Amino acid sequence: MRIAAVALVLGVTACGHPPSPSPNPNPTHKTPATTGSGSATPVGPVAAPDLGCPAPTCAYHAAAAAYFTCLSGGAGACFHFGGPCAPADGCMFDAADRTYKSCARAVEGTCAQWGTGACAPKSACMFDPADGLHHHCDDIAGGACRSYGALCAP
Repeated sequence: MRIAAVALVLGVTACGHPPSPSPNPNPTHKTPATTGSGSATPVGPVAAPDLGCPAPTCAYHAAAAAYFTCLSGGAGACFHFGGPCAPADGCMFDAADRTYKSCARAVEGTCAQWGTGACAPKSACMFDPADGLHHHCDDIAGGACRSYGALCAP
């Protein structure tokens, strides 16, 4: 438990922006440049790109036939699942008929009551039951994908 708490704190703090470099407290002091074998030449601060933090998504987990928070994923799969969730738009995959439908009432990552009509995720990133991965759907019809394209992050 303690390790998980430390990892969470490190993960949250790692996603923040690094502090701005402090101004030199002694601007008249210059670091001498050195030359020769084995000597070090001072290097200025290295700028790291601002990558930001990945936002967790709500992804379908085929083995559980339910939705869970995807904490880390890509290449068509979620690598680390968290707790149960429901997509914000209420569009969920129904394993029974292999289509996406509007869910009127979600409970613990599953749809307890289907709504009216077929739907598709806004991102068009859909679960493909044939290979168990998420692909961009190039042709959506009636809540199903007729033509899967490249892998996408769930």
